[in-house]
Amino acid sequence: MFSVRTAAVLFAAVAVGAASACSTGSDAVAQGGTFDFVSPGGKTDIFYDPPESRGTLGELSGPSLTEDGKTVSLDDFAGKAVVINLWGQWCGPCRGEADDLEKVYLDTKDSGVAFLGINVRDNQQDKARDFVTDNAISYPSIYDPAMRSLIALGGNFPTSVVPTTLVLDKEHRVAAVFLRELLAEDLEPVVARVAAEQQS
Repeated sequence: MFSVRTAAVLFAAVAVGAASACSTGSDAVAQGGTFDFVSPGGKTDIFYDPPESRGTLGELSGPSLTEDGKTVSLDDFAGKAVVINLWGQWCGPCRGEADDLEKVYLDTKDSGVAFLGINVRDNQQDKARDFVTDNAISYPSIYDPAMRSLIALGGNFPTSVVPTTLVLDKEHRVAAVFLRELLAEDLEPVVARVAAEQQS
């Protein structure tokens, strides 16, 4: 688990890197995203309210981790609140939260909620697939070992913090970001609240 201090240091490092890598920021803008990651005081639980102030992600898609030849896209979940989880089978906290995420997915999927994993920095796809099987994860994941799809999260997003979980509202605006391992009781109330919001 990352401490607030660790998250703040990582955020600062990524922000500096993003400022020097102009192509990252312009690519994100070109893909239509308006989300601007801000973590006041290095917080690890960040909420973006009111809903009309939230930014949207850019185009997010990539190859399915488990289904050869299939592309998974955020657009597949139009009109649904979406929980996005960045994970790797090499990541201890990811292993710790896998059953909690699956529980929240099963508890909320009938209320208009979708889950989408993004598997990062796993160069051996078979090991990542084994992780999905071993943890009985039933929602899809994008296979993104090089983290290319994460440009959609915006130039200032701290992609070095894994696991990270984002909660998107039904218009796919970013309502919350968690830069830490989650328990079901941390995530489920937030997902339920966001899923219950009326679309503007």
